[in-house]
Amino acid sequence: MTVETKLPFNQEYIQAFSKDRNEPGWMATLRSKALEMADSLDMPKPDKTKISNWNFTDFQHSYKEAATIASLDELPEELKAYFDKDASMENLYIQRNQTAAYNSLAQDLQDKGVIFTDIFTAINEHSELVEKYYMNDAVAVDQNRLTALHAALMNGGVFVYVPKNVQIEDPLQAIFWQEDTDSALLNHVLVVAEEGSSVTYVENYISHNDTEETVANLVTEVFAHDNAQIAYGAVDNFAAGTTTYVNRRGVAQRDAQINWALGQMNDGNTISENITYLLGDNSNSEAKAVSVGRGKQTQNFTSSIRQFGKQTDAYILQRGVMKGAATTIFNAIGKIEHGGTKSNSEQESRVLMLSEKSRGDANPILLIDEDDVTAGHAASVGRVDPLQMYYLMSRGLEQEEAERLVIHGFLAPVVSQIPIESVRKQLTQVIERKVY
Repeated sequence: MTVETKLPFNQEYIQAFSKDRNEPGWMATLRSKALEMADSLDMPKPDKTKISNWNFTDFQHSYKEAATIASLDELPEELKAYFDKDASMENLYIQRNQTAAYNSLAQDLQDKGVIFTDIFTAINEHSELVEKYYMNDAVAVDQNRLTALHAALMNGGVFVYVPKNVQIEDPLQAIFWQEDTDSALLNHVLVVAEEGSSVTYVENYISHNDTEETVANLVTEVFAHDNAQIAYGAVDNFAAGTTTYVNRRGVAQRDAQINWALGQMNDGNTISENITYLLGDNSNSEAKAVSVGRGKQTQNFTSSIRQFGKQTDAYILQRGVMKGAATTIFNAIGKIEHGGTKSNSEQESRVLMLSEKSRGDANPILLIDEDDVTAGHAASVGRVDPLQMYYLMSRGLEQEEAERLVIHGFLAPVVSQIPIESVRKQLTQVIERKVY
């Protein structure tokens, strides 16, 4: 069966949605043109994954106002677990459904010109700045039907702006909490670090719709200008009823750095693209991702770093654990463009399967259009190493505990890179819940 992909929205709906948010003309026009494009564009075509029967276009989009949060004590315990107990609750954004429910930024950062706010406030109060970056040079509106649909119906997100030479020591944290079980999320995250600046940004996506079907269509655009550094951490934890499309892209200029640490823990079917463009000389990027698949879910993850500048450095690390009848495709693509001399591209993709019916596929791909470069890749798909199990069990551990240690050690190179301790702990707990 093929799911109907004709869009259930028209221009009148889009115009009313934009008008209700007092959006500037450029945003209303972008939404309108995106809807025009959407019907004629193709769906994404992830390698070795058939998505014709996945629901990406039939969903509830109407805006539902959620209560704001006066105190973090109001949050359920599950959400409190994402915060370090000893940490200040500054530099925190919580989005409840599509409502900006809580937003705090340290006064000294405000005084330096840092912006950390919901995407709608940013579009209205910093219109020219957002327009400069929004779906222009990272993610294109017409990339495919889902990016056009995102541009037309975007209904949440956050904007981060760090001025020239501003160094932010403490992480900025965003929680996207889908409390409404049938409401779709078309979230847009835009992070801009000007020349010589640095920022660490960490986000969490949480939902509870185990049976109710809905959609998450997420776009992230990250821009690191000359000599800027961005560390981007994320834990995606959508429930089984959510079909998810994620498109995260970064653009790094001269001497800039963009590092990704992604915990991809969704229980529903998922397509994820994480692509970084190293445009400037001496720019570099690490893209690290971990996933646990279970049940009958299908996942397709692509990490790609394209190197245009000279002496750029790229490293892709993917780790996956599969159980039940889950299927996961990992694509690691390193491409050194013509002119990218003295550059290096490395990648490593490994999948651990815990059941006979689970399937994993690791595809390292190197595309080299320049001679004077270095590159390498490694990939493996297999079961838990019996020698490791024998060694641990010979030291007195039971089989389940020995397997648990092997799995956590296998995933640790990515989990350890999540910048906030409480989020690392929460990711570890999610892994435990999904594996055992």
